[in-house]
Amino acid sequence: MTVPYWVQDTIFYQIFPDRFANGDLSNDPDYLLPWGAPPTSRSFFGGDLRGIIQKFDYLLDLGINGIYLNPIFMAASNHRYNTADYFQIDPRLGDMRDFQALLDVAHRHGTRVILDGVFNHCGRGFFAFTDLLENQELSVYQDWFHVLKFPIDAYSPGEAVDYLGWWKNKSLPKFNTNNPKVRAYLLKVAQYWIEQGADGWRLDVPNEIDDDGFWAEFRQTVLAINRDAYIVGEIWDGNPRWVGETHFDGLMDYPLRDALLSLLTANLPVTQFADKVEKLLKLFPRENAYAMYTLVGSHDPARFMTMVDGNVEKFKLAVAFQFAYPGAPSIYYGDEIGLQGKKDPDNRRCFPWDETLWNKELRSYMQELVSLRKKLAALRRGDYERVLADDNRGVYAFMRSLGDEKVMVVMNASATRRVLRLPVKAYGWKDGLIVHNLLATGEYSVSGDELPVTISPLTVMWLK
Repeated sequence: MTVPYWVQDTIFYQIFPDRFANGDLSNDPDYLLPWGAPPTSRSFFGGDLRGIIQKFDYLLDLGINGIYLNPIFMAASNHRYNTADYFQIDPRLGDMRDFQALLDVAHRHGTRVILDGVFNHCGRGFFAFTDLLENQELSVYQDWFHVLKFPIDAYSPGEAVDYLGWWKNKSLPKFNTNNPKVRAYLLKVAQYWIEQGADGWRLDVPNEIDDDGFWAEFRQTVLAINRDAYIVGEIWDGNPRWVGETHFDGLMDYPLRDALLSLLTANLPVTQFADKVEKLLKLFPRENAYAMYTLVGSHDPARFMTMVDGNVEKFKLAVAFQFAYPGAPSIYYGDEIGLQGKKDPDNRRCFPWDETLWNKELRSYMQELVSLRKKLAALRRGDYERVLADDNRGVYAFMRSLGDEKVMVVMNASATRRVLRLPVKAYGWKDGLIVHNLLATGEYSVSGDELPVTISPLTVMWLK
């Protein structure tokens, strides 16, 4: 198996399309909420594909070179996980010309775009389910779904009892992927959007289609069109069965996010944190471990800044670790300017384009992380080795090395300034060598076999 060569060199930016930027007022639906109003589960704000194109300079200035778009296909909701037509861009977001224009501007600037694929379930407006509702037991599409009894009632309050819905949700009828016609339809969708120029798929709840044959066929279908397409699965527990020849290149690395949150909010000892993040790397073949989609934020959980009670230093520590860790780091839109938000729908607020509302110092810090990661091959492709983990002082250090390029990452998760003597002999750092902290001003000199450093509370150093 070969994962796409470009993934570990990519910094993704995740966009929830309705909330990023409104670039085309002509496709705005009626009853828009004012931009920036508190979001609800049913509210629309008018963000669209033209908005992303118009703000592309902002993305390039941040330095990202990959975009993950939440669903963009025709659907009745703002989140679009209830697809009505898999072959049509939602008119509220634009049309195929807008999509092609977005791909064009992205690809001209070396930026790849992956789409959100929802293949476990559809929306009630999907043609086959509409036919089922209209014709009930006479519908030729009844075997496209999991019908439990007739008549089917999809709109009264309560859980789905007549058919299987995702988490018993009536608005999300579950496909019967054992039906060859359903499989053929979904694989055609997967093929079509790669043919249009998308660079890969992020797959929604793929574990709910617990069918190795389907995912093997999916993979073959996609790679037959673009052998360098990236396929990443939304698997929350890091189960290694979901990576490999018959599944995905990588997974959304929620266990890494959970470890960081436990460290910063639940007093997880540093040695246990180190064990967790190092174990994650050993769970998978190296090429898959380095193709994980690493994140601290996404559209599903509460925003990380909110989870750390708005503590900017804790957030900066988390992202400095994330960007020094193997995988493809991602930024959830707005996290870079300090946007907060509790659980869905509050975590899907509009991007505030009024710069007076930004934490500009945080954005500059994120820019620096992006820039340094792109410059330092050791952070993207290098080996990972523990240097030190000290529970008493709350300090963890590890080395990323690729050939002669070495970057030592030192993290102080405690609330106290620490004076350290880091062992460096094994890494070829000899007496008198001057080492710089890339994330702040300051240089240090190797003394004998050790590097003496002083590190502030809740701080990460990248030493080179």
